[in-house]
Amino acid sequence: MGLLPLLQGILAHQIAGAKGFPGTRLGQDSFSVEFAQVLPNFHLNQTENSMIIKPKVRGFVCVTAHPIGCAANVQEQIDCVKAQGLISGGPKNVLIIGASTGYGLSTRIVSAFGCRASTFGVFYERPAENDKPASAGWYNSVALEIAAHADGLYAKSINGDGFSDEIKKQTTDLIEKDLGQVDLVVYSVAAPRRTHPKTGQTFRSALKTIGNSYRAKNLDTDKKLITDLTVEPATEDEITGTIQVMGGEDWQMWIDALIKAGLLAQGVITVAYTYIGPEMTWPVYKNGTIGLGKEHLEKSARKINDSLKNLGGSAYISANKAVVTQASSALPIVPLYISILLKVMKEKGIEEGCIEQIYRLFKMNLFSGGSLDLDENGLLRIDDLELRPDVQQGVTDLWERINNDNLDELSDFANYQQHFLKLFGFGLNGINYDEDVDPEVDFPS
Repeated sequence: MGLLPLLQGILAHQIAGAKGFPGTRLGQDSFSVEFAQVLPNFHLNQTENSMIIKPKVRGFVCVTAHPIGCAANVQEQIDCVKAQGLISGGPKNVLIIGASTGYGLSTRIVSAFGCRASTFGVFYERPAENDKPASAGWYNSVALEIAAHADGLYAKSINGDGFSDEIKKQTTDLIEKDLGQVDLVVYSVAAPRRTHPKTGQTFRSALKTIGNSYRAKNLDTDKKLITDLTVEPATEDEITGTIQVMGGEDWQMWIDALIKAGLLAQGVITVAYTYIGPEMTWPVYKNGTIGLGKEHLEKSARKINDSLKNLGGSAYISANKAVVTQASSALPIVPLYISILLKVMKEKGIEEGCIEQIYRLFKMNLFSGGSLDLDENGLLRIDDLELRPDVQQGVTDLWERINNDNLDELSDFANYQQHFLKLFGFGLNGINYDEDVDPEVDFPS
């Protein structure tokens, strides 16, 4: 059966007034049958709020998002997880802080559809308003909740500033009411600023070097132009701000709040994500302001680990590979590096996106039933394929030769662009982006 007839059959039996995704026409057989379950109120007719939504890219961010495209992107990841099979011994109740995009979204999908876990997501996303589409993270999270409910899974979300005491309290209250306790807490926050809940001071992160300026190749993704970029050293205030935003204090505050409320199960695991990368990125990443933030994250992991001893719990940091996300697109040097990395890993047949990375983290590491494979610093490493010597040698060789004349030949920038637009629901097969779609989408819970 094609997708469109299946949708029409489902719609004929929908309860009037149910909330969900309003839609646009899909070509038959464009997606898996399960995609129909993501859209329980998929209006084939247009509404008064309908509009044509096209990508509008400004710098490293797309300021528009397509609700049906985002739902299709979520469903693709769900299908990927289901195709690989259930993970035995996985978590039962999972809290993901930063659950709406990138690694956080994939963590929620693997938890729900790979482990059959109840999931609670916290994020800070923009709903549709004033004839403007919602953010991609909003659409992603609505789609995930609808898909989870259709599969008989618990899924609820809170949209708000996760750095605040208020959102922490709302979250702990709902977890106590609905789930009782959680056995996995994942911290996957990528934010440009943070208002400290105790002092009220707002800190901003800075993507800068420490001590000396650094000059390297950089890719202007808007203009498809390789230029030399100079990254200036950070001031002391910028260093402090970056540590406050990207360090581990907020992660520790979340764990403290959960411990105080008695919401952490015996043997609980908590994980935060980091990136290390190859040496060519270290001046602006590992050895820059971000690196100092990540060092603070590692120190916080050790403190959290101590605080979980009475519960037999553990805190880990997972070093993940470079992928195209909203956060990584903002980093100097990284878009060109990822464009080359995509080509090298694809040619070797070992390319992974967020969903493959997190599935492997769960199945082969956290819930494998055996001892965890930690490096000398106590980190989980699922960036192993990216940092394989033959991969990095291939990247280095191309990096030294690449210029504006051979960009398409020596990198996979076209694939980078496709990945980037897909984050916002654009460029997916089977969706007519020239037709109107209602941007206002509500959460089912």
